[in-house]
Amino acid sequence: MPDASHECLLSLGSNIEPRRHITMATTILEAECRVLAAATVIETTPVGYQAQPNFLNGALLLYTSLDYRAFRRYLKDIEARLGRRRGPIKSGPRTIDLDIVLWDRRLVDSVAWQQDYVREPALEALERAGITLAPPALASCARQDGDTAR
Repeated sequence: MPDASHECLLSLGSNIEPRRHITMATTILEAECRVLAAATVIETTPVGYQAQPNFLNGALLLYTSLDYRAFRRYLKDIEARLGRRRGPIKSGPRTIDLDIVLWDRRLVDSVAWQQDYVREPALEALERAGITLAPPALASCARQDGDTAR
């Protein structure tokens, strides 16, 4: 991805061999995108379905030349490469979960932003890159190209 034209703040999560899968996803993204900053990975308890191991969650701030839809497909491809299988329990265990939090400094999903496991690493990655966003940018949800809430 040579021409970096879009800034993306990405949330990463895993609770199946989480350290391994977060590291693998980060390695792929660092090789294929221009990563500006990474947050410290934190351990969190499951939300929703409780009968599963704790998660590790982090965030990356990066640049990509792909447009929004193409980048979402690219993330789904990375998830598949790392063995992600979508089961009947939406909030169930996973090898890796890669979600766009901000796209070109606009909030993509206000529901996800309300979750501490998303917001805390995301804010740390932004801080490490020296980026401060005004509260209005984070208060409203700007849907991208027909994206729907999870």
